[in-house]
Amino acid sequence: MRRYQIVTDETLQELKNTLEERGVRYCLPSYVDIHGVAKSKFVPISHFERMMGGSELCTGAALDGIPQDVSDEEVSSRPDPNSTIILPWRKDVAWFASDLWCEGKPFEPCSRNIFKAVLAQAAELGYTFNFGIEPEFFLLKQADDGGFGPIGPRDGIAKPAYDIRSTLDSFELLEEIVEALNSVGYDVYSFDHEDGNGQFEIDFMYRDGLTMADRFVFFRHLIQELAHRKGYFATFMPKPFSDRAGSGAHYNMSLADIRSGENLFASDNDLRGCGITDLAYWFIGGILKHLPALSAVVSPTVNSYKR
Repeated sequence: MRRYQIVTDETLQELKNTLEERGVRYCLPSYVDIHGVAKSKFVPISHFERMMGGSELCTGAALDGIPQDVSDEEVSSRPDPNSTIILPWRKDVAWFASDLWCEGKPFEPCSRNIFKAVLAQAAELGYTFNFGIEPEFFLLKQADDGGFGPIGPRDGIAKPAYDIRSTLDSFELLEEIVEALNSVGYDVYSFDHEDGNGQFEIDFMYRDGLTMADRFVFFRHLIQELAHRKGYFATFMPKPFSDRAGSGAHYNMSLADIRSGENLFASDNDLRGCGITDLAYWFIGGILKHLPALSAVVSPTVNSYKR
């Protein structure tokens, strides 16, 4: 894959026309801090072309985990037109996943730039990276005692995993979330109550690595916004309650042949009996080798280690 695709003026004009026809008035050239929290300026659609060229600047030092000082050159967000999503709950706003640039070149600490570089290396070897995520989160409301609790009145049993009653009590919000996700192409195939009171999981179809990473950023933002609109809040904290199950996310990863799409991890001849190829074992070994360094990124807070 190309790290940075060339987009023609004609393509951008077509996208702008489509957005205007659908009633979009504002755009969000979004990027994330080290916690994966979406950040952006709001740009009127009349300045769409400038925005797509990286006109919107931000102070990197103002973002958590961005290695910049306040005296450093500002970074610009350059939206990926292939990531365009019109907000299901605010249809006059369009969201874009963006790369960060600085001084006319890709900003090296940008997580999206780093991921695209790795994907490009995989493509040179003939691989496509497929990625699926099974994210957990809590839906909560403020309790009468000033604390926080589940939004469902019957969501208090000791082992609530897969409990139908607790799920039905929260179904109005869950259904709104699922319908919003499906309206922008997520293809949700199941959702359920997890092992903590107020804890849920929503599963949707895998995609190529970059698309899934972008979708997960938007997934978190969508759930938090829809919960807020009903007077609740959602948290993806690893361990929001010391006496309940923590939240995580299963990562389902595989490499496929870049031309045929064949899964290169599946095997019927695995002598170890796990049904995977040598390439898959090497992939697992690479993760284990680099896990200490990865932990600094995937578990960046004290709360991560309380889970």
